Amino acid sequence: MDDTVTRPVEGLGRTIPVGTLRITVTDGADEGLTLQSRGDAVSIGTATDNDLVLTDRTVSRYHAEFRREDHLVTVRDLGSTNGTSCAGVLLEQGRVPCGANLVLGRTTIRIDDGAAVERELYEGRELAGIRGRSVIMRQLMAEVARVAPSAASVLLQGESGTGKERVAEAIHELSGRKGPLVVVDCGAMSPELVASELFGHERGAFTGAVDRRIGAFERADGGTLFLDEIGELPSELQPKLLGALERRVIRRLGGSQDVRFDVRLVSATHRDLRRAVNEGKFRLDLFYRLAVVTLRLPALRQRPEDVELHARDFADQLGAVDELEALGDEFFARLRAHSWPGNVRELRNVVEATLALGRAPVLSDVRPDSGEGSLLPGLRGLPYKRAKNELLDRFEADYLPHLVELCEGNVSEAARRAGMDRSYLFSLLRKHGIR
Repeated sequence: MDDTVTRPVEGLGRTIPVGTLRITVTDGADEGLTLQSRGDAVSIGTATDNDLVLTDRTVSRYHAEFRREDHLVTVRDLGSTNGTSCAGVLLEQGRVPCGANLVLGRTTIRIDDGAAVERELYEGRELAGIRGRSVIMRQLMAEVARVAPSAASVLLQGESGTGKERVAEAIHELSGRKGPLVVVDCGAMSPELVASELFGHERGAFTGAVDRRIGAFERADGGTLFLDEIGELPSELQPKLLGALERRVIRRLGGSQDVRFDVRLVSATHRDLRRAVNEGKFRLDLFYRLAVVTLRLPALRQRPEDVELHARDFADQLGAVDELEALGDEFFARLRAHSWPGNVRELRNVVEATLALGRAPVLSDVRPDSGEGSLLPGLRGLPYKRAKNELLDRFEADYLPHLVELCEGNVSEAARRAGMDRSYLFSLLRKHGIR
């Protein structure tokens, strides 16, 4: 990261103490190596951008991530080849106490409490369109305020509906760059269309190319290029994108002239690209280029104190704050208690449905919590057609987030697994606020 990130930024100054981790290698090729983390999360692997870099060849490039939460440590294996285990039990994701010993490949580590460090908080509830009163959101806003004035490439990671495009807009707005913000959704187009959208094409470059098209890199010159769903970028385009970023030059499809550009790159994904690197689905060198700075966006269930704030914001945009307030404290308490698998996008859908119906919906009408029996009560007294449609909606709302999670956000894989057309799956995901 360049030195502009460390310059004084308006709205920062307050800090809070955050628990950290101390990791010691107790057995293996790197025995005796220790790390005192600088925050609440630690990544371990052989790639050089991990917090703790190991030389054990049985350890994957990005092997596992450890995060201090409350009085425990959340362990998440990143699709490593040889796994992560504790007391002989393989962990894909789990929680262990401080002081636990874990095995990664042929390496054993011990995880202990570390000394607390101070983490910056943004002092307000809003930063360039990002809203939140929770500590975790104000930490994110502080990070955005720090990184925005720099030229560093930023990778945004978070579940669908957490507001990655809004954060990209904030980074662009605060960057001071005079050019436009140009958005390309890498997951919504075929490889040929993505290449044309990114680099442009000359007339006659391929069937249907009846006119010259200026690509996103050229359109974003002097500004910011936001590559949404970068984890869906086809493997055949990854070397081309890497080459463009390294040389700061592109060539239109079917063209013969190089075109230089000045672009700040922000990318987003709800997949973990480190896992994709381990699996050979994403180039390590491209990941390095994209993730100079990584910002992780929290899920709405991690910040229930922001639910009411967002709900009122949506009602205000619809000119119906009084109608929402009339539903009372019980309504807002139910919103806070919901798990929100579709995050802020799902919350907006609920608010809009509430105002359209003129009553507080049963949240299971939008996304059922659990249990097969929860689908039927309340439908038996309805007309057949309405009951059938509502039952189908409830099934889709329950089925789709689990399908997407199972496929780690890869919509193409989810469509194959579900046996449905990819475009139809996209329409269902948008219908239920999951994308």
